[in-house]
Amino acid sequence: MHTLWRRRLAGAVASVALLTGAAGAETVLIHAGTLLAVPGQKPLSQQTLVVTDGKVSAVKAGFLDAASAGAPANARTIDLKNAFVLPGLIDCHVHITGELGPRSQLAEVEDDPEETVLDGVVYANRTLMAGFTTVRDLGSPARTGFALRDAINKGEVEGPTILAAGMMISITAGHGDVNGFSEEVTHALRPESICNGADDCRRAVREQIRKGADVIKLATTGGVLSNIAAGTGQQMFEDEAKAIIDTAHMMGKKVASHAHAAGGINLALRSGVDSVEHGSYLDQDSIKLLKEKGAYLVPTLLAGYTVVNMAKNSTTLTPAQAAKALDVGERMKASFGNAIKNGVKVAFGTDSGVSAHGTNAYEFKLMVDAGMPAAEAIKAATVNAADLLDRSSRIGTLEAGKDADIIAVAKSPIEDVTELSRVQFVMRRGTVHKQDGAAVTFVPKM
Repeated sequence: MHTLWRRRLAGAVASVALLTGAAGAETVLIHAGTLLAVPGQKPLSQQTLVVTDGKVSAVKAGFLDAASAGAPANARTIDLKNAFVLPGLIDCHVHITGELGPRSQLAEVEDDPEETVLDGVVYANRTLMAGFTTVRDLGSPARTGFALRDAINKGEVEGPTILAAGMMISITAGHGDVNGFSEEVTHALRPESICNGADDCRRAVREQIRKGADVIKLATTGGVLSNIAAGTGQQMFEDEAKAIIDTAHMMGKKVASHAHAAGGINLALRSGVDSVEHGSYLDQDSIKLLKEKGAYLVPTLLAGYTVVNMAKNSTTLTPAQAAKALDVGERMKASFGNAIKNGVKVAFGTDSGVSAHGTNAYEFKLMVDAGMPAAEAIKAATVNAADLLDRSSRIGTLEAGKDADIIAVAKSPIEDVTELSRVQFVMRRGTVHKQDGAAVTFVPKM
């Protein structure tokens, strides 16, 4: 790179860093009118968050200046005195590099991985601007989710922190298998995450971990969007599910199971799964197992809401998909209501990619409409989600030593949870990405 050009670029980066908080070791004071530092506890009034080098270094009462806060004299101050401030939100179930639409099936054969990654850059930005500073990506083709995760971690791309699963592990003809194409195309597209029998399923887990998976996802039941007539019932034997889960745990990875029907839910729970995704047909055994095992339910009500609307109002879904969607969408709400009445642990997840990226917060309204108090829904997207992801030491609350993942809205979301659909301020790891409702210029690290 030309020396003069490099110097000019470095100067520009430094100038923008002063505005965005991207400069290393800079101290920022955030004056929070109302602060929900630990969701599930009472919000506090007139607090100062001290942010240093991307971490929360202190939380202090009052609107303090630098001297009173024990901060350097040149510390910047961000005025959120009229706002409600809380930890960055966490979505435990997204598909960050894709989005369901009329050409979704064609995209499988027409789009190169490079195009998919670039789509993911757009979707990641929308997700971050919506206030979600961490997501768990439970299925992206090839290594696209891993590549996007790594670029964000390096500061090259703007987006939430991503924990990526890679490809979902499924059996032949199962929910994760390729379907709807000619035999020749099907064989060309079939991923190595397809397995049959316990030994082969162990191999599939190890392949995803070799590629860089942070978490493992399997499908113990059919799904709405797989275009086969097998429905949403159990699709995996116990030895297969247990082989997948035991292998992942042996290698230090948590496991999420796509599971609609009770048979597949209960199979996954008996086998030691860490979270059940969707849980559309929970029965009393499911409730009992969820509580006994300490596993989380990730309800994805927004996915159910979305596919029901698509089935009724568009031609995006095939007839087989639409029939499943109309049934599953309604069952999800009833199962979720039953789960919260019985004290099941819940972590927030939307299945965004089925729904539009950036609309993740609509899940809160659906959760509250189904009977969950707003304060508990917020806790599900912060404290509980951080626990499920094994990230409680870094995210989920705003306490000294944790990442400065901070958002703000105009009014209390505990009183009106839809406020979380109108996020005005977003900081991720100390860098401001959105302020006063507008995006802040992002400068990639060089």
